[in-house]
Amino acid sequence: MRFNQQFISSVIPAANFMGTELQDFSGISLDSRQLKDGEVYVAIKGQRFDGHDFIEEAVEKGAAGLIVNEENKSCLKKLKADQVKKLFIILVPNTHIAVIQCATAWRAQFSIPVIGITGSAGKTSTKEMLSNIFTLHGLKHCMSEGNQNTALGVSRNILRMNSHHEAAIFEMGVSKRGEMGRMAEIVKPTTAIITSIGHSHMEGLGSLQDIANEKREIFKFFKENSIGIINGDNPILPTISYNHPIVKFGYKTTNQVQARKVQANNTQTHFVMKLYKERLQIVLDTNHSGRINNALACSAVSYLLEIPSETIVKGIQMPITIAGRFEKAMLKASKGILINDCYNANPESMKAALLAFEKIESKGQKIAVLGDMLELGVNSPFWHRQLGRFLRKVPSLNHVVLVGDHVKWTKATVPVGITFEHVPSWLEAAESLKKRLDREAVILVKGSSSMKLSLLVDELKEL
Repeated sequence: MRFNQQFISSVIPAANFMGTELQDFSGISLDSRQLKDGEVYVAIKGQRFDGHDFIEEAVEKGAAGLIVNEENKSCLKKLKADQVKKLFIILVPNTHIAVIQCATAWRAQFSIPVIGITGSAGKTSTKEMLSNIFTLHGLKHCMSEGNQNTALGVSRNILRMNSHHEAAIFEMGVSKRGEMGRMAEIVKPTTAIITSIGHSHMEGLGSLQDIANEKREIFKFFKENSIGIINGDNPILPTISYNHPIVKFGYKTTNQVQARKVQANNTQTHFVMKLYKERLQIVLDTNHSGRINNALACSAVSYLLEIPSETIVKGIQMPITIAGRFEKAMLKASKGILINDCYNANPESMKAALLAFEKIESKGQKIAVLGDMLELGVNSPFWHRQLGRFLRKVPSLNHVVLVGDHVKWTKATVPVGITFEHVPSWLEAAESLKKRLDREAVILVKGSSSMKLSLLVDELKEL
């Protein structure tokens, strides 16, 4: 099992080779800034940047090889002759397609359990939690790095699989119709999870029913012994027909994996997990309700893989910190708490974050910085008005900073007693918070990633 000229020729007959034979292959990199020594750099032509412009940087960082478009091979002239001789260079008609073709063929060589994870929220947390369980069980596995869940990102991670791996976990995200089926063809998961269905990417996917149908395509290439794992509390997922067995998780008693007697406090969540016939006491290091569903989904997968319940409990109780997902940090000077939940936002995740925020105790002010929820389509005004109404569920909230254009609809529904202001960007929000911040305040920052509230988080951390 080698990523070499013979393998690539069998997958891409039109490929042309230059330089030397590839000796060691540790994976591919699509970004010259993040390239690790020994990886093969793939020059992707994107909407804003062309990877062919960064060939020199990739070589300087220790790239073992290059994959470039045939029509852009002139970029190799930037390299010295001796550099070209030492590199494994492949010229292909289209690097984007070539990566996916290679990943699809590479995946076909493995017969290990491959877990696919999709959903409107909770994909990354579920992946990290499941990885903890596998590690405790001694199961050598490959998993998606960060939030690389596009077709290219998944392909890059598949090409990191090797003969030592006994399982794999891949996060699979979509924003347009038809994407999940194509991604499932690459990954071909043997088991797959749908964590949730929510109002996200509605411009590209349509209604909740359309989103559910698109997510269901993760099961498209299931075999007879494949099992799907779905959120049984969702009003749509359990009503869809499936051509394979499914396991349901959630709070309802109709689910095979359930959360019962849930109690959340300032910092933790306690509940009883019913895992088929077993009842297990669980304590999570967060009061965010989303982590409960993550734990149930991971437990369902692990049960099917015959991992002992003791290991499952230890794994889901291990602390996990994921950048931008209800991530807590201390404010230096004010000794307050900053909660960074600005990786993304939709109505469901916004509500979950605010409910968890309500449970956090504070001696100072509680301030929520709420940015636009994007890609909600024609219903965006409705959902932003609903956001304002939902603030009634957060009585401990003192002040709200609304950031962006769509949150103008929220202003009319903010409850009496909560002061608020509306600013165009994170820069104005930062200035406002600097004037208002007191000792031991707790600040929640949440909005769609395009609002760049992560820059606000970076600035607040220095206060």
